[in-house]
Order: sequence, then C-alpha cells, then structure tokens
Amino acid sequence: MIEPFDDEYFMKLALKEAERAFEEDEIPVGAVVVAKKQVIARAHNLTEKLTDVTAHAEMQAITSAANFLGGKYLKGCTLYVTLEPCVMCAGALYWSQLDRIVFGAKDEKRGAGKVGDLYHPKTKITNGIMENDARKLLLNFFAKKRN
Repeated sequence: MIEPFDDEYFMKLALKEAERAFEEDEIPVGAVVVAKKQVIARAHNLTEKLTDVTAHAEMQAITSAANFLGGKYLKGCTLYVTLEPCVMCAGALYWSQLDRIVFGAKDEKRGAGKVGDLYHPKTKITNGIMENDARKLLLNFFAKKRN
C-alpha cells in the first residue's frame, strides 16, 4: 500500500516554506513539525526580517509547535527541515525531545553532524530526503546574491 503522508510528502511542505524564505530574501530553509500525520507548525528562516541570528526555521518551528501543544516537549513529533540543523538548532532540538528529525541537504560547513552527535539519544535522524531540491534552492539563492 502506498503511504500518502510519507517523509517526501512532508518534506515538500518544508520546501514550500523554504521557497517562501527565498521570496523574502531569507536563506531558503523551511521546516514543518508533524504529530500524528498532522502538520502542527510551519516555519522558515526569519533572521533578516526579525534581525535576529537565532530566528532559524527550526527555532521558529519548535516555538510554534510547543505553543500548539501547550508544552515545551515535542515527544511524538517529527521535524522536517530542508537543511541539516546547525549546532545552535541541534541544541534546541535536543531539549525539545522530538521523536524524529528528517532533513534534506547536509550542511557541509555548519551542520551539527560536523561536531558529533548533538541530538537527543532517543531522536531518530533521517537525512537525504529530497536533498537535490533543497540543495538546488540554496545554490540558486547564493548565486543570486553573488550577481
């Protein structure tokens, strides 16, 4: 049986958030938080708009999901994010106690994987979902910035 609400389905929603960031001249990273196959939070980078270096898509999504659930822990939830979380976001994700983190493209320069395992030991990590789409959006953004 085909599962309509699989990792690719939710990553496409995160990519839509990343496209919104691109349109707003933000680094195009998008995120969604899912609980019981329902999206409970959507976010994208807002560092320029908010003039806040901590306003990454993941941080915005954590806050929104916690508000939706009425508590600080995101047990039973999955975060879909288009780019591998940075060290700052990985720390926040650790404390949120997500069940899963699914990301698209690896961040070879600043990704949390560069410094070791920073995620909660019970959090399952899946990467490479729609990686090419996520990477292409980022490359297009930075090419536009250089021109």
